Amino acid sequence: MSQSTVPFLPFVKPEIDEETIQGVADVLRSGWITTGPQNQKFEAALSEFCGGRPVRTFNSGTATLEIGLRIAGVGEGDEVITTPASWVATSNVVYEVGATPVFVDIDPATRNIDLDLLEKAITPRTKAIIPVYLSGLPVDMDRLYEIARAHKLRVIEDAAQAFGSTWKGERIGKLGDIVSFSFHANKNLTSIEGGALVLNNEEEAVLAQKYRLQGITRTGFDGMDCDLLGGKYNLTDVAARVGLGQMPHLERFIAQRKKLARAYFAGFEGGAAARLGVGLPLADFENSNWHMFLITLPLEKLSIDRAGFMGQLKERGIGSGVHYPAIHLFSLYRAKGFKEGMFPHAERYGASTVTLPLFTLMNESDVERVCRAVNEICEQYGK
Repeated sequence: MSQSTVPFLPFVKPEIDEETIQGVADVLRSGWITTGPQNQKFEAALSEFCGGRPVRTFNSGTATLEIGLRIAGVGEGDEVITTPASWVATSNVVYEVGATPVFVDIDPATRNIDLDLLEKAITPRTKAIIPVYLSGLPVDMDRLYEIARAHKLRVIEDAAQAFGSTWKGERIGKLGDIVSFSFHANKNLTSIEGGALVLNNEEEAVLAQKYRLQGITRTGFDGMDCDLLGGKYNLTDVAARVGLGQMPHLERFIAQRKKLARAYFAGFEGGAAARLGVGLPLADFENSNWHMFLITLPLEKLSIDRAGFMGQLKERGIGSGVHYPAIHLFSLYRAKGFKEGMFPHAERYGASTVTLPLFTLMNESDVERVCRAVNEICEQYGK
């Protein structure tokens, strides 16, 4: 088969079955397409998944993080500790509520926030911690919450990529403080766009509902009051129906992702990529849901840069991505005083990471194709 006839392999593609597609059509025909009965069913299913904890859905994982901070009482003058190795929303929402993000460098092995450094970053102004579970790999939850309890800090878990991940056999979302999930199109479970907030009690759930829709409380047929400044963050019933259709497949989705991740590790053994020092993720098949497979390039040993490497993958019919550039080096953050050298591990990772294809509609021959391409490029452009 010639190169031109090989189908393009994107780095992500959601799997949505015909039953779900038909279900969406039914919702559209019903006339109730914004937040309604499908959303209630989705919240109930999510609550059951999270051990019966209250869950409220939102239109994005960004909204859930912001509202999680507001529910935790984070505001003007407060500091929130997080990682610079994440999607920029993680720290943007801290500024959005009037607080200040305080970054802590990553552990090079896990690529998550380095808990050895976290405690040193705590000040009298610290109000909360936002750990990020990159690619679905949780941090050491026992240690995280030990630190949080010792300093009386709230935790808003950025579990955007970790739906279906576990810690010591317990699902992320079942334990802990406030937990934020994303159901964006590239996540293990999607509602096209959307997210959910796992809360501690009904009081927090009611507060989440107020923030979700303009601070409004309704009573009876015509009673309405507004007692706080909310926004417009509700999830539509169309999106909720997609999420509901995904729920029964989650275990299969994760099992397939783990199978593909194992194939990646096998495919990189002994090849040019391994000899050159291409970095692979931590091989955690107990806790991670394997949301993504991220490699790091030894750029000092290559005669092309990362963009060139990704271009070579595209020429071979393979898509790729970047997750993520170090947040503190974006212009918005440089203007606030951040600069190179402050978080060297996150900077090195952010400059060299490449996301390889990993989604449930792939098979092991697709992984072999990607590994072969990466090895070829390393062989061709290695110094």
